[in-house]
Amino acid sequence: MPEMTFTVRWPDGSVADCYSPSLVMHDHLLAGESYPLAEFVNRTNTALDLASERVRAKYGFECTSARQQQSEIALAASRFAAAPDARVEVLAMVPPLGVNP
Repeated sequence: MPEMTFTVRWPDGSVADCYSPSLVMHDHLLAGESYPLAEFVNRTNTALDLASERVRAKYGFECTSARQQQSEIALAASRFAAAPDARVEVLAMVPPLGVNP
């Protein structure tokens, strides 16, 4: 199962590399786009839930790395919850759309 990373810039300018066990993230985020904080969290939660289910379907257990990534995103997002205009920018997605490793 192909895995990927996506790099984001948080509202304070910090940059983080995030992990997905599936390329499904491409169905929910676009490199170069920025998303309102709550929308970004919702999109990544949906994608990581689907990715974890793909792992479960293939291997018989959910992906703990996807769950950990969800927790890390939630924790990072909580730092900006009081900022109504906070946005998260997706800087890169590797592999890019259409490139299978």
